[in-house]
Amino acid sequence: MQWLETVPELVPAAIVAGTAIVLGLVVATIVRLVARILSRRSDSGMAGELVRDAKGPMRLLFPALFLAMALPFVTLPEGTRDPVDLVVRILLVISIVWTAYRVLSIAERFVLRQFNLEVEDNLKARKIHTQIRVIRRILVAVLAVVGISALLLSFEPVRQIGATLLASAGILGLIVGFAAQKTLGLVVAGLQVALAQPIRIDDVVVLEGEWGRIEEIGLTYVVVRIWDLRRLVVPVTFFIERPFQNWTRVSADILGSVTLHVDYHFPVPALRDRLRQILEQSPLWDHAVCVLQVTEAGPTTMELRALMSARNSGSLWDLRCEVREALIAFVRDEYPDFLPRFRAETGPPGTLDHSP
Repeated sequence: MQWLETVPELVPAAIVAGTAIVLGLVVATIVRLVARILSRRSDSGMAGELVRDAKGPMRLLFPALFLAMALPFVTLPEGTRDPVDLVVRILLVISIVWTAYRVLSIAERFVLRQFNLEVEDNLKARKIHTQIRVIRRILVAVLAVVGISALLLSFEPVRQIGATLLASAGILGLIVGFAAQKTLGLVVAGLQVALAQPIRIDDVVVLEGEWGRIEEIGLTYVVVRIWDLRRLVVPVTFFIERPFQNWTRVSADILGSVTLHVDYHFPVPALRDRLRQILEQSPLWDHAVCVLQVTEAGPTTMELRALMSARNSGSLWDLRCEVREALIAFVRDEYPDFLPRFRAETGPPGTLDHSP
């Protein structure tokens, strides 16, 4: 048979290919061993993650590299070089993209671990988390586009189509630009959010009448975790084009108020002293602000506003509820006669004296 005649020619090629694969696996093993030794001597843990998570990509990357280097020196039967070249190129592209993706993921986890979001003053940590996550998504998208393009261009028919398309690049550019305008706008807005940072991961925001925390920032959308655990998904352009409240833009510290309505005869200083006692006994208060003011004088009652501060919005919500409950109990138990009341004068028609 004709294919048997090519066997003697394939033997040297098979030996070279097998040697290249074995050498690649040996180099991958050596790299992993060196990384493991470095991980034991380092406290960062990044080398250890490289050993664990990049094990698969390295086992493909180094053999593919050695095959690509050895291929020009191998004599192959007529008609087999092009398919072999194609297979090696595809393996090389896949291994490079896979390795780069794993390295990006490891680097992201390593950096984010240095900045804990659970601390009280986590402003810097939220900045870093937002930037790293958005930039990593952009790099992954670029990596995917480059990888897919490299794979497609490995095929001769696709390269010919590409050359044909380049000939009409002007018309194609207009069509693609118009079709992708909205998507590109979302990506650019995502990049703006990462750099300008009107919002950050774990920021407390109020938008569309909902209070929540920024849970995830993608390239084209943002997920807000509402206080009742619902998720509000909005396009990232919302935070560039429309106004919203960001309660933790500069710091997590925040002020809150509790409003009461009482009779005009109520002794305000007594309630002011009680407010300070309540706050001093509460672990939620940050000892920064404690104010009681008369903020409104209505026809039948006066409005009292208790102003207080807390370390973050979650603590402030609980503190406001605690203070409101305690103040209501104080007024009800100590000054029940000064609760809001309506006054009326009764008598036969024409007998009421309206003179000043």
